[in-house]
Amino acid sequence: MKTKYILIIVFSLLLTGCADEFLNVLPEDKITSANFPENEADIKLALNGAYAMIRENSIYNQGLFGFGILDGATPNAYNWGNTPIAKAGNGQLSSGDGDIVTFRWTRCYGIIYRVNYLLSILDLVDLDPNAKALYIGEAHFLRGLAYSLLADSYGGVPLIKGSISAEEARNISRASLEDTWSQVISDYDMAISNLPNEAPERGRATKGSALGLKMRAYLYQNKYAEVLSVINEIEALGKYNLYHSYEGLFQPENENNQEVLFDIQYISGENSQGSFIDQYCGTGTGSFTRGTRYVPTDDLVNAYEMVDGSEINASNPFEGRDPRLEFTIVIPGSYILDHQFPNYTYPGGAYNHPGNRLKHLSTRKYRTQHMSDLPPSGQSYLNNIVMRYADVLLAKAEAIIETNGNIDEAIQIVNRIRTEREDVKISLLPMGMSQVMARERLRKERRIEFALEGLYWSDIRRWDMGEEIYPVEVRDHEGGLIERKFPNGYLKYYDLLPIPVSELSLNDQLVQNPGW
Repeated sequence: MKTKYILIIVFSLLLTGCADEFLNVLPEDKITSANFPENEADIKLALNGAYAMIRENSIYNQGLFGFGILDGATPNAYNWGNTPIAKAGNGQLSSGDGDIVTFRWTRCYGIIYRVNYLLSILDLVDLDPNAKALYIGEAHFLRGLAYSLLADSYGGVPLIKGSISAEEARNISRASLEDTWSQVISDYDMAISNLPNEAPERGRATKGSALGLKMRAYLYQNKYAEVLSVINEIEALGKYNLYHSYEGLFQPENENNQEVLFDIQYISGENSQGSFIDQYCGTGTGSFTRGTRYVPTDDLVNAYEMVDGSEINASNPFEGRDPRLEFTIVIPGSYILDHQFPNYTYPGGAYNHPGNRLKHLSTRKYRTQHMSDLPPSGQSYLNNIVMRYADVLLAKAEAIIETNGNIDEAIQIVNRIRTEREDVKISLLPMGMSQVMARERLRKERRIEFALEGLYWSDIRRWDMGEEIYPVEVRDHEGGLIERKFPNGYLKYYDLLPIPVSELSLNDQLVQNPGW
């Protein structure tokens, strides 16, 4: 009998153990709402998921194809092919197009969804107060960035600050543009109050990052007094300055220098660790599979002045020009560091994609220096700079001009851009300008300084100058007409992108932007 009872006890214990195993129904190889988050590592995983979205196409990824804001849809660049980016630049875009029209909307809201989820789970884990403040700051920074892209691109959009149901998502209406920008500023303010001056890891936001993008948000609203106020806070950090070399700014060995307020980090490798900038905008090889789908135009080249301020020599038009020209654009005669293609003189041209009729110019900025070392498609390791100190300086000069401040002070700031770098020395702009003349010189300086960095599209629209600059002709090296951008003049409703028709079909409370 004793043996019988012992066996019963042992069997009972075995059953209890089996029951425990059978009752543990949570999968150990998957993340679910029941087992996530468990610790701070999970919180950081959620944060990284939000950061990852800013590297998507139509957010910050493919150079002037989708880097920041559509430099390829301006007179600065030509897009061959019938892509939405090309159509945005020549007046043929429609609300049914994908790419920048659809992806910017859906991916910005992807960032917002991930940030809102992150904020909702912070109290589920025991976090050090400093660590929690950091996560809160970075989350609001990323949400502010997403809403700022939406506001600049589409105008007022639905504001979502927490979890909503699918039914609620189908019935939410657009906020006003003013309220959307207010949300941007609110998010940046929360980020500024929680972020440190130095990030724990490269690529993560800092107080300076949030201040810089808050400044840009005010700049894009033409709120110049607020721009100056934020710049005072940036300068009080004592952290940023112009990098000594304009060319060096865009070389991998100089990344994360003192001019960079915020950038997107890339490394060579698969699994979305790199960008497509070399594939779409970098130096070509003359093949059907490589590069130069989006290339600079003669209209941009012609905007660069002579170093001494004299007239351009028609017989030798590239001699004595602003050094930023050759640091930004591969022009006829440019020297490329490679034995296979020793120069870019004709008939070789710029070795652009065979489908691209514009063959004499190519992009130098943001590309690898050796053609024999071109990274594979999608694996460019150069960081994309979202905000740099030169933007702070030129925003300050613009704000001084537009608030009827000291024009000479503004011109002195512009002259810093023209003279303080070792490799850029251009004649000083004179003092005593009128406001109108100073405004004109400031706008030209911004175009040149940030050429092919994705800012000109926003500048054209906020300055309301589309009707002044279009139509623009794009010609090949023999003078043949390739394309006329906005051939019948600029279409004012292009100041905003259309709300994607796919979103309108899901939510009848959304109202399309006028003209689309």
